[in-house]
Amino acid sequence: MKTAVVGCGAISDIYLQNMIQRFSCLEVVSCCAKHRSSAEKKAAQYGLQASTLDAICADPSIELIVNLTPATEHTAIIRQALEAGKHVYTEKVLTADFEEAKELLALADARGLRLGCAPDTFLGGALQTARWALDGGMIGEVTSVQAFVNRDMLALYPVYRFTTTPGAGIGFDLGIYYLTALLSLLGPVQEVCGMTATRHSFGVFDDPSSPEFGQRYAVENEDQMMAVLSFASGVLGTLHFSGTSIFPECPGIWIYGTQGILRLPDPNGFGGELTLQQKGMQTPVVLPLNHGFCGNSRGLGCAELAWAVRQNRPHRASAQMAVHAVEVLNAIVQSSQTKRHQTVETRFERPAPLPVGHLDQYVQTNPESALIL
Repeated sequence: MKTAVVGCGAISDIYLQNMIQRFSCLEVVSCCAKHRSSAEKKAAQYGLQASTLDAICADPSIELIVNLTPATEHTAIIRQALEAGKHVYTEKVLTADFEEAKELLALADARGLRLGCAPDTFLGGALQTARWALDGGMIGEVTSVQAFVNRDMLALYPVYRFTTTPGAGIGFDLGIYYLTALLSLLGPVQEVCGMTATRHSFGVFDDPSSPEFGQRYAVENEDQMMAVLSFASGVLGTLHFSGTSIFPECPGIWIYGTQGILRLPDPNGFGGELTLQQKGMQTPVVLPLNHGFCGNSRGLGCAELAWAVRQNRPHRASAQMAVHAVEVLNAIVQSSQTKRHQTVETRFERPAPLPVGHLDQYVQTNPESALIL
């Protein structure tokens, strides 16, 4: 599937490396960026054509556009690509605005096009092994879950300026990895109760080499997000996302069941240590990962989307799940503002698990086998 990349920032390197070198179902042919020089640099590095979004949309040979721009730019780019008849896979989040997210999904459906969305880390070896363990009843009936992570956002704001803008707070930019992991494992949420805060409403540029050194900047979103989730399955859960702490991050997802506890690694990665503690065990044991894609496999979601198009089956990193995640995050914000529980209306089908086995290694030596996914 001929593919073009929109956005040539820091995240584009791992996407391009994987899409070009690992996923034979994708043929990346061109790229574009807000600054032409960025596109020309990536094009020279990876043997692509530096182009514009208009030219990419007008090229009938290009079927898929991979959007790697900041979330604040997603809606306009995705809409233009869909209206041009292209399938789209976008970096997280689909868009911070729930109404816009629904509109993009409706547009894709109306045009008969695929719309996929990161994070695709839930397709990695750790979370797929966790799915296998849960579906196999290794902790009995799942009853509750907690997900948590910390960051020092004041250290990141000057470097990643978009994280200070509306819709790019701790929940939307970082918490989305944890929420997507939970949704892929446990299915949709039906109700939330949440609280958010902006503990640091401004920061100061502290790099002496910066022309903005000593100046203040505004933080226009939440740097703390806490919530209680009620899943449609009856599972209860908590989220704890704090951007007002320190580095290193101390991430975690703990899933509790009637017969055990499953502790998941950082969902911002594809691998990591997965532990199981069953009833009667004094200490947890490490579960060997029985799925592939344990290294940094960003781009897996768009490759899987392309495979799904060729097989005429649903793709796993679906827009339906992404829209649901956006609604949940917005419902947490609304709950905090109204001091009331919020009902979540959208639903999605839990994505099918990947087959057991180290398919990433197998597919590299047997490209045609990719279609078994």
